[in-house]
Amino acid sequence: MEINERTAHWTQTLQVSGYRLTAARLSVVNVIAASQKALNPMDAYLLARQECPGLGLVTVYRTLEKLEELGLVVRVHAPDGCGAYLSAAEGHEHLIICTHCQRAEYFAGDDLHPLMDRVAAEHGYQIQDHWLQLFGICPECRENS
Repeated sequence: MEINERTAHWTQTLQVSGYRLTAARLSVVNVIAASQKALNPMDAYLLARQECPGLGLVTVYRTLEKLEELGLVVRVHAPDGCGAYLSAAEGHEHLIICTHCQRAEYFAGDDLHPLMDRVAAEHGYQIQDHWLQLFGICPECRENS
């Protein structure tokens, strides 16, 4: 989905769910929807303040929580150990994040069933879902180091 389509979809979804769209909230939506990086709330705040100088940090947290609740973004583990947010994947995909620049990319790969079956058998769980997140260094960061 292109950035403009994503932003329009997110704003419509927020409005339908009864969330009032202020300039401050829209600035957070715009930043997260356009980002190819996993952004922690402070990163989102600093970027969105460029569009909306009066933005408060509480608005960022509340907007991110609502976007996550609606399934529009996912909370991911960032390389620095803090929680970060990223546009949700379309369908079931896994994630790789650059440990240098935090660029994030989704990738397909569903052949985890043998591993999940083994873990379920060894531990007695009935596995319902999984989330795979990998960390590495992207090609651009490798070239620049």
